[in-house]
Amino acid sequence: MPLHDRIIPYLERAGLYHLARLNSHWFWLDEPLVSAFVERWRPETHTFHMPFGECTVTLQDVAFQLGLPIDGEAVSGCLGEFETYIEGGRPAWEWFQDLFGELPPPNKVKQMTVHFTWFHERFSVLPPDANEETVRIYARAYIMMLLSTQLFGDKSANRVHIRWLPFVANLDEMGRCYRVGYSGVFPR
Repeated sequence: MPLHDRIIPYLERAGLYHLARLNSHWFWLDEPLVSAFVERWRPETHTFHMPFGECTVTLQDVAFQLGLPIDGEAVSGCLGEFETYIEGGRPAWEWFQDLFGELPPPNKVKQMTVHFTWFHERFSVLPPDANEETVRIYARAYIMMLLSTQLFGDKSANRVHIRWLPFVANLDEMGRCYRVGYSGVFPR
């Protein structure tokens, strides 16, 4: 999805602007290099075996390269049961509709995911006369796409999981309330 100028302040507050810029300006995939690293990866030791020795990617490396915050109190847990974060026990899809103003059509939904194309078709062009609430909706959509497809992608690479709803519900608090760890984004 294109990076609209009007959603940049929301990405900055969320601490995700640097990652979004990597995605739209600087990032290109050197496939032969990636293949070489895949061949040298040893899952039993979680290291790359190189001619000069072993090496691995640390959390500090990721923080530096992606510009993501990693400091703060460590929190363990999994967002697999994200429904427990929904205020007042409302159904997840009802909450989705409140945050995005509409529901995707049934053919774009599979369990608790929305097909990437729906987000792209619906939110790729921000209307020039958009009010601030519309800009916030587009910012939420961009962040959901960024989290589901770039930062925490799954094998499908074409679905956006709605488990990210708690993180985009309050965009003003997002950058202050969450930090990134190896296994996901956690509430502080």
